[in-house]
Amino acid sequence: MKPAFSLVAAIAVAAVACHLPSGMAAPRKVLVQSHVDALTPEQRGAMARAYVLKWGGYVQRVYRVPVKVWASRMVPTFVHADADNFRNALKRTTYEGASAALSGIGMKVSDDRVIDTMARAKLVPSVTKPDVVTQALGAAASDLVYTPITPCRILDTRVAGGALAGTFSRDFNAVVGSGGNFSSQGGSATNCGAVAAGQAAVVINVTAVTPTGAGFATVYPFGAARPLASSVNYTAGAIVNNTVVAKLPTPLTTKDFTIYTFATSDFVADIVGYYAAPQATALECITVSGTAASVPANTYGYGFGVSCPTGYGSTNAGFQAAKKVVMADGYMGAASGNFFVYNLDSNAQVVTPWVHCCRVPGR
Repeated sequence: MKPAFSLVAAIAVAAVACHLPSGMAAPRKVLVQSHVDALTPEQRGAMARAYVLKWGGYVQRVYRVPVKVWASRMVPTFVHADADNFRNALKRTTYEGASAALSGIGMKVSDDRVIDTMARAKLVPSVTKPDVVTQALGAAASDLVYTPITPCRILDTRVAGGALAGTFSRDFNAVVGSGGNFSSQGGSATNCGAVAAGQAAVVINVTAVTPTGAGFATVYPFGAARPLASSVNYTAGAIVNNTVVAKLPTPLTTKDFTIYTFATSDFVADIVGYYAAPQATALECITVSGTAASVPANTYGYGFGVSCPTGYGSTNAGFQAAKKVVMADGYMGAASGNFFVYNLDSNAQVVTPWVHCCRVPGR
């Protein structure tokens, strides 16, 4: 758990530093490494601190989320974020663009798009900045990948908090950091294995336990207006459940989702999976050698061809030879390399063609 510890320490310093006097902006210039190797825990901690210093003040002003709360809840994202995505996020000039880059969808949401959308929104007095950001970052909730996890209890009002009173609501967390747990909500003393980078939504099984009357319950994102929809319908004294996809707020704040109930009732919820932006996957590459051939002395136009296995595409091709053999012509096919060579030597030379083949791992 060394990386998480390093990040918590770095973010704690950054969160304090982000409480700036009125009128002062958080520092905007950040040095970012240009190389693409993996990050050490120290490097990742420094980048997390830079991210919080750069955007903590903005998050607090625009989204009304305290810096310390936001920074603490971002720790799992900082720990698991792809290294290149992290570097790209620090180069962004808008927080919304940085969030998109950090989650891996940065190519879909440019800084210019965010800025233009906000500028146009000034013509509409009823639109607030968070509303505009939701529209500008529409892609943040699409192209998501579902990850199932072993069902795990995240809340039980019979254990903690007591029954929810009729026509009232209560707020809960669905995701905690690597060192957190759900025991304060009556749930598991673990994090339920739901720690990952940038979850956009969670899938939970919500159960209403012996409500005092007929009615319904609604599960919706924390901080959002309650929709006119029902997540669970129940009758007096029943035990009724339903699987619900609960969208998480962006940016993360103190809680994740809210349960409203029409009649007084206990509630139990188990998390069974989550949706998050796809993570970058390294290509799986191999080099395939073709059949070696002896090219006669001073011969031009000796052709070679070599193909990739099924499912692979060619990214590069060439040949091996002792000396004085040059490529005269060639082209790359979708899954092959084809070229002609010229032997400049007065002796025959053995030439072995090859093609570099890659694929995206998967079934």
